[in-house]
Amino acid sequence: MKPFHSRTKIVATLGPASAKPDVLYSMFNAGLDVCRLNFSHGSQADHQEVLDTIRSINKKYNYNVGILADLQGPKIRIGIVKDGGIHLVNGSRTVITTKECIGNEERIYITYTSFPKDVKAGEIILLDDGKLQMKVIETNLEDEVVCEVVHGGILTSRKGVNLPNTKVSIPSLTPEDRKNLEFVLENDVDWIGLSFVRNAADITELKDIIKARGKEARVIAKIEKPEAIANIDEIIAVSDGIMVARGDLGVEMPMEEVPLLQKMIVQKCIAASKPVIIATQMLESMITTPRPTRAEVNDVANSVLDGADAVMLSGETSVGEFPLIVIETMQKIIQNIEQNNYPFNVEKFLKPKSATFLSDAVCDSACFLAKQTSAVGIVSMTVSGYTAFEISSHRPEALTYIFTNNLQLLNTLSLVWGVRAFYYDKFESTDETILDVNELLVKMKLVKKGDVLINTAAIPMEKQGKTNMVKVTVLD
Repeated sequence: MKPFHSRTKIVATLGPASAKPDVLYSMFNAGLDVCRLNFSHGSQADHQEVLDTIRSINKKYNYNVGILADLQGPKIRIGIVKDGGIHLVNGSRTVITTKECIGNEERIYITYTSFPKDVKAGEIILLDDGKLQMKVIETNLEDEVVCEVVHGGILTSRKGVNLPNTKVSIPSLTPEDRKNLEFVLENDVDWIGLSFVRNAADITELKDIIKARGKEARVIAKIEKPEAIANIDEIIAVSDGIMVARGDLGVEMPMEEVPLLQKMIVQKCIAASKPVIIATQMLESMITTPRPTRAEVNDVANSVLDGADAVMLSGETSVGEFPLIVIETMQKIIQNIEQNNYPFNVEKFLKPKSATFLSDAVCDSACFLAKQTSAVGIVSMTVSGYTAFEISSHRPEALTYIFTNNLQLLNTLSLVWGVRAFYYDKFESTDETILDVNELLVKMKLVKKGDVLINTAAIPMEKQGKTNMVKVTVLD
């Protein structure tokens, strides 16, 4: 059983710095809950090796660390430029072309074939995470766009391009994404991240493919475009989880808006009982140093206080020099907040017309009782995972212990705030099952005699229906 560290979970991107079994095992024990595989980098063979390592450690030590496969999406990049990069001077003009070439100061290749058709005069082009900026002067609508350099600098090969004013026509699932999707579905990953989501249809298309393949992977919508913000309610409604991808979001939109957008998205996700991840530059300086900046510590702490289910690491653990120290540092920050000043027991408003209203009301009551009785745990049985997501969204101070006979759900729930999941397949009578799971928690030394537990269940238990019962138990 993996050591429990905090209610707020840690997602870490794996790469050359963290892919070795001994390093990864140490990271698991330090508090890593979900491994992110970034399909913007590395081959399928590389990812297969990492997947096999994760599964091997999980099996050997009976851990349930989850896997998030992050598809690249329609990321637009420039092509190869001449050695040493090209120097773009303010006020100068350059042509961006869809015809492949080695880029120089006069002409740069872009991977986005519809670029000349989609952009209009006056629109802004941002390069290299917004470090360089151009303005569209004119387009021939076929293969060339004349641009003026607004903020210049050195541009090197394969840098990303952001088009904050342009309605791009690239599909959310690119041909490369579809190949990688087949690969991750064959490997039965727990979560799939879809990049540059613009509307709910992007998510439903991916979910339809997953369903057609007979797989159970859940979909996380990455919020990083203005269109996604405009359609946020519809996107949350059809997604299984949300990632606030602050890197591209802060380039595509005014950066000063991102902190409040983060808080807004977290609140909406909690209200909808959907897990939410905060990502990008959380401990960025730790790629090269063993100590974070004070601003980074505050950023992680504030994301925890906002109520995020998980905080995510990118380059810090994939290519950084101190992957284990990064996990330990993030864990310390989370624990300090949760032990001293965490805003537990979020007030939620139930929807009487919802199809799940009765189950939601039972979960709400369980969390209320846990608070009133100072219970140490809320214990529930689930097959679909619905009860776990719902109880978690109330952010109870009591830990949430979930028992399920759905093996894949064990790893899926590793992303969800405050939840610990255990395999259990002896569903008998309600009383016997509740007694049994409570005794298992005592044997695992997670609870002790005299503790108060809140048990929820669906009765009759053999029908595995919706949660409709709550019970207060004092362990004797």
